[in-house]
Amino acid sequence: MEMDALILSRIQFAANISFHILFPTITIALGWVLLFFRLRYNATGDDRWMAAYRFWVKVFALSFGLGVVSGITMSFQFGTNWPGFMETVGNIAGPLLAYEILTAFFLEAAFLGIMLFGFRRVPGWLHTTATFLVAFGTTMSSFWIIVLNSWMHTPQGFEMIDGVAHATDWSAIIFNPSLPYRLTHMLLASGLTVAFLLAGVSAYRRLIGDRSPGVRLTMKTGVYLAALLIPVQIVAGDLHGLNTLEHQPQKVAAMEGNWETRGNVPLVLFALPNEETRSNDFEIGIPSGASLILKHKADGVVPGLNDFVAEDGTPLHPPVAPVFWSFRVMVATGMLMLLVSWVTAYRMIRHGGVDGLGKAILVPLVAMTFSGWIATLAGWYTTEIGRQPWLVQGVMTTEQAVADVPAPMVAGTLTAYLSIYAVLLAAYILTMFGLATRAARGEKVADMPRAGGRAGTKTGGGGTGAVGPNPDADVVPAE
Repeated sequence: MEMDALILSRIQFAANISFHILFPTITIALGWVLLFFRLRYNATGDDRWMAAYRFWVKVFALSFGLGVVSGITMSFQFGTNWPGFMETVGNIAGPLLAYEILTAFFLEAAFLGIMLFGFRRVPGWLHTTATFLVAFGTTMSSFWIIVLNSWMHTPQGFEMIDGVAHATDWSAIIFNPSLPYRLTHMLLASGLTVAFLLAGVSAYRRLIGDRSPGVRLTMKTGVYLAALLIPVQIVAGDLHGLNTLEHQPQKVAAMEGNWETRGNVPLVLFALPNEETRSNDFEIGIPSGASLILKHKADGVVPGLNDFVAEDGTPLHPPVAPVFWSFRVMVATGMLMLLVSWVTAYRMIRHGGVDGLGKAILVPLVAMTFSGWIATLAGWYTTEIGRQPWLVQGVMTTEQAVADVPAPMVAGTLTAYLSIYAVLLAAYILTMFGLATRAARGEKVADMPRAGGRAGTKTGGGGTGAVGPNPDADVVPAE
């Protein structure tokens, strides 16, 4: 099938944002986890917490660097591939992106160096403050990006003059109807991504023989954090779905694979959506399940896709199969997260903590290391493909925003992006597990000097005072 510039540009932007989002998904929550490690170290003087901080701050730095460079290349495409977007809604999108730079990116850039390299050079309280400000900056960055993305789904607070959007109420733009649900869902997704990253890498270190107490701490932190957040995420996801049903019913119809507006709509577990016949092939479902979830009653009426077709037969709804399947991948991954985290937490509580976890638990945890990435990408595909054919809901279509660029040129840059991103992703994963392997063997993983602390604490000093003894390795001796 020959692809035109529109399809290729959409694939290219999807590839860019898919690669980019992997890293903010880690840094948003990992910054707060690092702050937790630092505060526990300040309170107890226990070097196990600093060992955890010292290892995971390297993962944060690696993720932050890749997130920044991939974000820059993505922003270029607003001009090269999607000039119509800024021409039409730039009066709104431009300031929101500027707010992100002024209130978040500058904050991160100013204090990241202190967080990474100020251990020995600044007082402990200042290093803790820097860690807090970097964590706060990553969260503020996500806030402004989600504000813009949410506004594109549920736009309000503007007026169109000569085909250009002009802001009339910035509070309505910022606090648009889908923002609370989308922001909560994304922050929880970041928390779950980091929780399974902590648990997975710690499980890997246990499997290769690392019995250091620092690994026990990070394993507990990851497992208990995941077990706590996943039920909250399920509830938040349900509320987000209800909000989507109110504002973008065609997206929900595609998610459910529902073609006709009716009651007693089944919860489709498996099907092959067929847009030619406007029906599902090989459907397996739970009777009235979708009506119960979306309307909280078995006979609740759920909108169907056939309500969103123009008089000339042009679909006014998103492509069904990608939305249908990405939604199910997200939900299935979430259910697997629930199962793995709760079983592991139960084993830890009832069978001797981390030392009671055998290979039957550790191996699945390693396999789930990047499960948060899978769930996040599937969720974003559901959200963004589900908005089609609109780029800004009800304001402009994707086709109206695309640049008049020859398809072969877009194909060439797409190939280059995919090749580079594949290499960078492989290098990132290999580097992370390389760091874990070296730490498990007791090797020094780069000389990142330790923060100032008070002498005479539990395992050799550390805390909030001047300068204490400096453990060279990222792990401490096993108990």
